[in-house]
Amino acid sequence: MIVVTGATGHLGKLVIEGLLQKVPANEIVAAVRTPEKAADLAARGVQVRKADYSDPASLVEAFQGADKVLLISGSEVGQRVAQHTAVVEAAKEAGVGHLLYTSILFADTTTMLLAGEHKATEQVIRDSGIPFTFLRNGWYTENYAQTVAQAVETGSFVGTAGDGKLGGAPRADFADAAVAALTTEGHEGKVYELAADESWSYADLATELSTATGKTITYQDIPAAQYQQILEGAGVPAGFAAVLVDSDRGIADGELASTTNDLSTLAGRPTTPLREAVALLLKG
Repeated sequence: MIVVTGATGHLGKLVIEGLLQKVPANEIVAAVRTPEKAADLAARGVQVRKADYSDPASLVEAFQGADKVLLISGSEVGQRVAQHTAVVEAAKEAGVGHLLYTSILFADTTTMLLAGEHKATEQVIRDSGIPFTFLRNGWYTENYAQTVAQAVETGSFVGTAGDGKLGGAPRADFADAAVAALTTEGHEGKVYELAADESWSYADLATELSTATGKTITYQDIPAAQYQQILEGAGVPAGFAAVLVDSDRGIADGELASTTNDLSTLAGRPTTPLREAVALLLKG
């Protein structure tokens, strides 16, 4: 039995869909905080179980009989280590045989602010003694949906990544890799650095947007402090704005690109080229 946490989230939905192509629906468990939101999955034969990070008993119950659990990292920055620890402890209590976790690229060495909780979670998992696999996901191109929309409207977008390149790819690519790790053998103890085969810069993104729309769209590189001010002026909370600015710094330093080809190897296909990813973003 395969359990997927956060099964109604953006990535979780894609993983469940991929699993449905590989294994019988009744061997898949969608572990969700609000089971009502997974009614469509239940109707297709997927087992839906309540799993609330703040209710450890619900987690243990959700994981009963699980051979594998995919822990999709939570979205509540600042609370994730406690939440993830609750999942790991429940998995151990339930006797889960294999725990897979969606971490961040180079979690153990990157200096990016976003990586701290992932690095801590990885250590909790290692200390648990449960056989594990770390799926260290790079950037999702969907992270730039709002940027793309604004760029198409105004003709430009700003950032502070310089000429840095990132291995961004659509969530579907990362979902395919997770499905492969869940449905094939030999992944215990493995750490996968997952990023697009071809890295790209913000200037490359502007070029592809220009080609796709027929408009001239440019990328303007600005100092980090100015970018912070712009984000805060747009209503982004200061703390999260700092994370976004730091992420661009990580891109400039090469911390969101990888040459391992782990993503395409695990997914069993080339990663989605930037041109196609841009087309998907423009479709909305």
